[in-house]
Amino acid sequence: MSTPPGFDGRGWLSSHVNLESLNVPAGSRRGPPTLERISTLMQYLGSPEVEFRAVHITGTNGKTTTVRVLTELLTALGLKVGAYTSPHLERVNERMSIDGEPISDDALDEMLYAVSLVEQSVGVDPSYFDVVTSAAFRWFADEAVDVAVVEVGMGGTWDATNVVDGRVAVVTNVSVDHVDYLGPTREQIATEKAGIVKPGATLVLGETDPNIQAIFEARDAARVFRRDVNFGVSRNVLAIGGRLVDLRSPGAEYPDVFLPLHGAHQSDNAAIALAAAESFVGATLPFEVVADAFSRVKSPGRLEVVGRQPLVLLDGAHNVAGAQALRAALDEEFSEGPRTLVVGLLREKEPHEMLAALGVEELEGLLVCCRPPSPRALEASFVAKAAVDLGFSEERIEVVDRVEDAVSTALLATPPDGQIVITGSLYVVGAARSVLVS
Repeated sequence: MSTPPGFDGRGWLSSHVNLESLNVPAGSRRGPPTLERISTLMQYLGSPEVEFRAVHITGTNGKTTTVRVLTELLTALGLKVGAYTSPHLERVNERMSIDGEPISDDALDEMLYAVSLVEQSVGVDPSYFDVVTSAAFRWFADEAVDVAVVEVGMGGTWDATNVVDGRVAVVTNVSVDHVDYLGPTREQIATEKAGIVKPGATLVLGETDPNIQAIFEARDAARVFRRDVNFGVSRNVLAIGGRLVDLRSPGAEYPDVFLPLHGAHQSDNAAIALAAAESFVGATLPFEVVADAFSRVKSPGRLEVVGRQPLVLLDGAHNVAGAQALRAALDEEFSEGPRTLVVGLLREKEPHEMLAALGVEELEGLLVCCRPPSPRALEASFVAKAAVDLGFSEERIEVVDRVEDAVSTALLATPPDGQIVITGSLYVVGAARSVLVS
């Protein structure tokens, strides 16, 4: 199908309700949660979701990195692998890739045009995420991928991605986040996420709390592999440029594997991905395949080094658990030198909790508060006030509106032997990355 002249795919896509940007409270705009819209799109697009096998990944943190590690593992086995992640940092094309290559502008326009025809002819009113998910699945089917590694957008049961029948269902962890949609307790959140576990699937369970595990285990999975029981990390030490890990999968052990990602928590994501890969292919993986795949892993915006002198780090920590993991990684791997912290938060995040989790009370350098480029942004002045409430010196706070100006402020204020850490929201990270990475 060719795209007609004048079709503005990105403009058409942007005309749809985007809950990622608006944070419309659940049920306030479109009624009770439903898969009806995405199911209708799938039906009229030729049911692409049944034309490929899928690994479906949910969890509060670590989903995107787990997708990237798993994609490298399956690609190294010679499979043609589609990957679907969200949100994007800079361009919507990032959300869908095959063998690590994002969809081209022309191919994306073609997929969006196909979805637009369904919208016009059937009268369905999809959301932004419905449209992007449909475009990705149609592309994966057209390109005949062997497997699609699909990240849940939010939750599980009512997420648009849940039209796929994941033969392997993966749960990274469960923390409190998106409470307006998923509920205020971990138990409620887990119940929503458990909806991706289909009857007869293999469940790879990264969450280790027995009470939370029980919610997932109550689903009708054929097999369950539990972290720290059937798979896990035996050794996890700091190495130059990443981690050196010993991993244990359901079928084998993999000692001395180099993982080029920062943060001790990334080894858990790697172990989960390895268990998922074995579950999908039904066999253990050769050590050399695992070592080669891990050596090629990249996860932009996740403790990513994008500058030197001063060292500049981007991390999309956007909830308390993510902020705590970032703080632990900084303490272990990047403790030397004065540090400037650039923070921008979305309005549903409690700034006192986020700043405390980031360890702002121990920060000796500058705190730059900015506004994420999103309608959901929390005003930078509110973040600054929360820092003062926590005892941080007002004289060491800069309040700016734009992320680009916050980056400039941090670069001017930080000596060559110092560090700049930019965090609080993937919107902040994406905007900063567009400035810092050519």
